[in-house]
Amino acid sequence: MNTTQQTVLNGTPCIQLCAGGYEAYVAYEIGSNVIRLRDTERQIDIFRFSPDNTAETLMQSAEVWGLPTLYLPNRFADGILKTSDAVYELPLNDPLHNHIHGFLHKRVYKVLSHHADENCAVVRTAYDYNESDPFFVYFPLPFRVELTFTLSECGLEHKIAIINLSEKMLPISVATHTTIQAPFVDGAKPEDITLMVPIGKRCELNERCLPTERLLEPKLSDLEYKNGTKCPVLQNIDNDMYQAETGKLDEQDFYGVIAEDTASGKKICYQVSEEYKFWIIWNDRGFNGYFCPEPMTAMIDAPNLSLPPEVTGYRELKPQGVFEANQRFFTE
Repeated sequence: MNTTQQTVLNGTPCIQLCAGGYEAYVAYEIGSNVIRLRDTERQIDIFRFSPDNTAETLMQSAEVWGLPTLYLPNRFADGILKTSDAVYELPLNDPLHNHIHGFLHKRVYKVLSHHADENCAVVRTAYDYNESDPFFVYFPLPFRVELTFTLSECGLEHKIAIINLSEKMLPISVATHTTIQAPFVDGAKPEDITLMVPIGKRCELNERCLPTERLLEPKLSDLEYKNGTKCPVLQNIDNDMYQAETGKLDEQDFYGVIAEDTASGKKICYQVSEEYKFWIIWNDRGFNGYFCPEPMTAMIDAPNLSLPPEVTGYRELKPQGVFEANQRFFTE
């Protein structure tokens, strides 16, 4: 029986979804982060999770637990964000003299609805960004973000919609700072994990983790992602950024990444819609029990680059315009 219910997980208010052999907890007061997603039948914890995490712990480091959704993700050089009709100066919150990751992943969202039927369990949340938000002094463009989470035997679908409520062009760059538990199978070993990422060219970054605008052919070490032999932990992976391409899953085209526990053959399959044009891989130095395959709709610092939008993925929304993108997580 599929269900949704209001609950509290170690002090964190959540909507719990149960459907299709999966269980998910959406912490709507912490950016609508999916702080746990578990395949109860295969005994797989997909996202980085600790039963000891309090709401305060999650809020302090919201980027590195669960599935945090980021608007204005990654870095903007010197905090500057140039759009076609304005320039915004964002606060510098990165040691490299950049602005990083925006603000939405720590905001309190409203629960619009939650329900379950014989097919799935669904929760919808929203955040209205306006003058009441402390970030508005830097970025005075009202908008609404709606997140829809659908859990079923097909896994967890994450859908984002952003509506421009301002009179100016709204810059669009969206990501999830997806944290995958390592190991993700109960009782498994981290050294048995491999990660397949269907990469294109590598986006070269400088010492401030900003694009040089050079797109490089992949080296042998990069091709470990493409052929699925890359171990995403137990070594330092620091913002490996690539153009996204289409790979294969079960001999079918698959636009996403696949993590496998080679000892058991169990897999996490992570599919994204074509709006996500880049993958960044990061693992917090590699020995902290997780890794992050992060899909981004636009390149780091995209609005400020001289590359064309068809290369950077950067786009802008007209007043009342809507941007949508989707992701899905499932196991095999």
